Amino acid sequence: MLFEIDVHILILLISFGFLAAFVDSVVGGGGLISLPALLFVGPNPAAAVATNKLAGAMGSLTSSISFYRSGQLDIRSVLKYFPLAFIGSLCGAWTVHLINPALLKPLMLVMLAVVGVYTIFKKDWGAVSTVKNLSKKHLFLFMLLLFAIGFYDGFLGPGTGSFLIFSFLLVGFDFLKAAGNAKFLNLASNVAGVCMFAYLGQIHYVYGLVMGIAQIGGAMLGSRMAIKKGSGFVRTLFIVVTMTLLAKNAYDFMMH
Repeated sequence: MLFEIDVHILILLISFGFLAAFVDSVVGGGGLISLPALLFVGPNPAAAVATNKLAGAMGSLTSSISFYRSGQLDIRSVLKYFPLAFIGSLCGAWTVHLINPALLKPLMLVMLAVVGVYTIFKKDWGAVSTVKNLSKKHLFLFMLLLFAIGFYDGFLGPGTGSFLIFSFLLVGFDFLKAAGNAKFLNLASNVAGVCMFAYLGQIHYVYGLVMGIAQIGGAMLGSRMAIKKGSGFVRTLFIVVTMTLLAKNAYDFMMH
């Protein structure tokens, strides 16, 4: 089916898919790159979001494997949270049919601003891992937060990676381990989104698979660079991507 795609569309999907996964594998925010590219090549907004989930799931899986192999993802400690992000995302994707996703945008902008400003001013935050056993109350709140982020990813999406990393930083992980754990839970929310959108028949599989294959390459390079350069590199890119997400979505919000 690839020969049916215009060569210019093929190049655009591969280029933007690779770049999106490179950024997304480290700190999230890849949808800021991949979603506009998909919208540009023709699918309606719902189909573009659905197709982006398929490509994103391929990139998230690759990143998760890379972080796991390097020891920056402790599967045993985060596996129990996988269903929270998965079920949350399923609920979010289904709710899109009931409520306009634009209703969440003002809240998302406030959350991105808080995440970005807090990280900028708390300079040594996430430099070293200080994970401790959570009390029952804090564990419940943490699990509720992960479910809410999963729901948000299925419902709207932009900034999910930033919110997940921020959540793991809050409980004491360093930036590198927070990024690895975040990618694993982002895989859960992406796979759930793919399941729901496939059921609803909204995925453009050819575009999604082409971009997804490119995302595998971008995710491999991005996660390896994060692992090699460490938490300082991840922190800097995290701040840049979070503030870019904030600026882009604030502009979109004001223009509509």
